[in-house]
Amino acid sequence: WSNDYRGSSGELQQAHDADVAKKSLSRSKHLKKHQQRPTRKKTHRCSDCGKSFVSSGHLKSHQRTHTGEKPYSCAQCGKRCTQSTDLKKHERIHTGEKPYSCSDCGKSFVFSGQLKSHQRTHTGEKPYSCAECGKRFTQSTDLKKHERIHTGEKPYSCSDCGQSFVFSGQLRLHQRTHTGENPYRCAQCGRSFTQSSSLIVHQRTHTGEKPHSCDQCGKSFVSSSTLTTHQRTHTGEKPYSCNQCGKSFSQPNGLIVHRRVHTGEKRHSCDQCDKRYSDKRSLIKHQKIHGVKTYSCAQCGKSFTWSTSLISHQRTHTGEKSHREKPYSVAQCGMSFTQSTSLISHRRTHTGEKPYSCAQCGKSFTRSTSLISHQRKHTQERNLIAVLNVGRVLLRLASGLHTL
Repeated sequence: WSNDYRGSSGELQQAHDADVAKKSLSRSKHLKKHQQRPTRKKTHRCSDCGKSFVSSGHLKSHQRTHTGEKPYSCAQCGKRCTQSTDLKKHERIHTGEKPYSCSDCGKSFVFSGQLKSHQRTHTGEKPYSCAECGKRFTQSTDLKKHERIHTGEKPYSCSDCGQSFVFSGQLRLHQRTHTGENPYRCAQCGRSFTQSSSLIVHQRTHTGEKPHSCDQCGKSFVSSSTLTTHQRTHTGEKPYSCNQCGKSFSQPNGLIVHRRVHTGEKRHSCDQCDKRYSDKRSLIKHQKIHGVKTYSCAQCGKSFTWSTSLISHQRTHTGEKSHREKPYSVAQCGMSFTQSTSLISHRRTHTGEKPYSCAQCGKSFTRSTSLISHQRKHTQERNLIAVLNVGRVLLRLASGLHTL
C-alpha cells in the first residue's frame, strides 16, 4: 500500500510540475505578444494644459482636474471623487478592507502606496535624497516637506493674520489660536488643549508618571523639553541671548520676559490695585498679598494661594501619596518622604554624590539650594571688597584735602 501511495504521490508531483511549466510558458507567450504590440500613440490632447493621453477615457478623467467635476460620490459619507478607482479606494476607509499586506510582518494597508512605503522600514531603503544636504527619505512627500527648510518656502498662510508656515499641520495648530478651539480634553479635570501631545504631557500630572529622567542627578520630568531645560543647570548652557545687552538664558521664555526690561512693557496687571508686571509669575506672587487664590481644585472647586497646597489637597480625592503616608522611602535607612525630590536629595547623603558645583571655587553640594546659599558668600565678599576700596579712596581724598 505504501509503495502505491508513494507512486501516486510522485505522479501528482509530476502533474503539478507540468502544470507550472505550462503556466510559465503561457506567461512568456503573453509577454512576447505584449512586447510585440506597437506602442500606442498619445493622440488625445488636453486643450487646457497640453498633456496627451492614449485614450479618450483617460483624457476625460484628466479634464476633471481642470473643471473640478467629481461625478463619483460615496454612499456612506458623501465624499466626491473624480474617478471611480479613487472612490473604490476611499470606500475601504468605511469597510475597513486592507487588501495589501506586508510579507515581512503581516501588517495590512488600504492602499498599495502605503505598503510600498512601509516595506522600506524593513529594507532600510531611502530612495529620495535632498540635493542641498544629502538627507535621505523613504517617501517623496517627506523630501518635498524637508526641502522647504532650505528654500524658505512657507506655502500655508493664515487667512486671519497672514502668518505663513512650512507645514499644513503647523497652520492647523496656529488657526486654533484664532478660533479658540481646544479639541483635546482631559477626562479627569476637563482641561482642554490644542495638541494631542500637550494633553499626553498634562495627563501625567494626574498619573504622576515622569518618564524622562536626568542621568546626572536622577530627577524625573513629565516631558522631554522640561528635561532638556533642567540639564542646562548641570551644563550651564544658556542658548538664548539678548541682542541688546548680551544677557543669556537657559529658556526662551526667560529671554522673552527679559526683553520687556528694554521695551518697558508690563502686560500683566493686578485687578485689585492696578499694579503692573512684565511677567505672569511676578503678578501671581504679588496677588498673594491681596489673598487671591489662583489655584482651584477641579473636583470640589476649593481654591488655594499656592500650587503646592492644591497638589496636597488633590491627594484627599485620589487617596494617594498623602503627607502622613510619606510614600517615598529609602531602603538603606528607612527614612520616608512626602515628595520624590526630597528622596532624591536624601539619597545623595548615602551615595556621596554632589552634582551642584560652584563655578568660582569648585566646591560641590548635594542640593541646588545649598549652592545658591554658598554663592551669596562670594557676592558678599565682592561687596565687602568694593566697600573697603571705596573707603580707601575716600581716606586718600580726605588726607589730600587736609594737607592743603
